[in-house]
Amino acid sequence: MELTERANILVKFNEADPLGIVWHGHYIRYFEDGREAFGEKYGLRYLDIFNYGYTVPVVKVECNYKRSLRYGDRVIVEVKYVDTPAAKIKFTYRLYNPATSELVADGSSVQVFLDTATSSLQLTIPPFFEAWKKQCGLL
Repeated sequence: MELTERANILVKFNEADPLGIVWHGHYIRYFEDGREAFGEKYGLRYLDIFNYGYTVPVVKVECNYKRSLRYGDRVIVEVKYVDTPAAKIKFTYRLYNPATSELVADGSSVQVFLDTATSSLQLTIPPFFEAWKKQCGLL
């Protein structure tokens, strides 16, 4: 089973430099926008996770830049959940310019579970996340 989502984002004025080119750090923010859309679709929003007593900080992110985005462009963020037996959440991303069909960037991210009460790293999959994986047909 593959869990994916797509988000369509308009590049805003404040995301571009004086030449109209999007600053490279915003590509990571587009990944985040994709994760938010994924969480909304599959019931794995950050507030849902927090309500179960966990936070999920990003501990690793990679972005491979292929093409520039410009102010006024649209970008499609394709997010894919990568299942793993470890107590972490991994996603891969592909950013496309829908006007040209060009791949703009691709990358990945890894998040870990921290207990909100103790801030301790969870080395085993939290029960709510295991239930989520079962509900999604991953277990």
